[in-house]
Amino acid sequence: MMDIKLLYLAGVFVAVAGVTMLVAWQTRGKPLVARLRRLTAPTPGTEPHAGWVQKLKEVTGPLAKLSLPAGNWEESRLRVRFMNAGYRSGNAPVVFFAAKTALTFALPGAALVAASLYPMAMPPQLFLGGLVVLAAAGYVFPNVLLAHRIALRKREVFEHFPDAIDLMTVCVEAGLGLDAALARVGTEMTLGSPTLAEELHLVNLELRAGASRETALRNLALRTGVEEVDLLVSLLVQSDRFGTSVATALRVHSDSLRVKRRQRAEEMAAKIPVKLLFPVIFCIFPSMLMVLLGPAFVSVYRLLLPNMTGGPPMP
Repeated sequence: MMDIKLLYLAGVFVAVAGVTMLVAWQTRGKPLVARLRRLTAPTPGTEPHAGWVQKLKEVTGPLAKLSLPAGNWEESRLRVRFMNAGYRSGNAPVVFFAAKTALTFALPGAALVAASLYPMAMPPQLFLGGLVVLAAAGYVFPNVLLAHRIALRKREVFEHFPDAIDLMTVCVEAGLGLDAALARVGTEMTLGSPTLAEELHLVNLELRAGASRETALRNLALRTGVEEVDLLVSLLVQSDRFGTSVATALRVHSDSLRVKRRQRAEEMAAKIPVKLLFPVIFCIFPSMLMVLLGPAFVSVYRLLLPNMTGGPPMP
């Protein structure tokens, strides 16, 4: 009887393990297929979700009017921030300001509903202050998300920009012109950094549309908002204007960027002890004190308690 049970359990184990391995083998990631899919993806700059974004704009348009700034805001710093975040569609500002308006009223409204369902003893002044804080948080929260998106995008461009300059240097030294080198680098950087590849693709489109090289490069620096890109643009414009060697200028700038990237990494590593100080003091250090001094406190308590109460010593 025991042998039959063991055989039955072994058969169930083999069946389950076989099915699991089969499913894992069928659903495992195939690097070659994923790479081919990325190569055959749509060209950078396209908007595959334009349909639902347009519908969202139509729905949230009335709410956005309550928060849209007055004046020609499209030419203001706010429009540049949208470009730095990668939101170039005309629907993005409407959705952004609609979110600010909706969150400004939604968070206090949710607090009022919660207070009506679960009443608590709270002074009216404190409750009104909490509603004001929630409204302010709802109004500021989209700005925080936008700033976070801008920071991530700038970091990606900065980290991959030295590699792009190296590729550009190789292309220029191989005999390609600067325009052809920009187009080639934009194609090669699609796998490494889609954001930088998209920006270079836009530069190529502007050059094909008839814009001057200086204008296209200035627009690149404006869209990215990265200081290093602005320096490269100034370097390329000066080299083109005075007829100096572009390859030498690119190589020198690439070396300086690598030094700056290494220095930034060293700076972030040097900040780690300071950032770990507060978690160590407030989280780890009390636990260590409790583990190390806890038994000693218990022993002292057992020795001192009989002296204070006049009873026999505790075991």
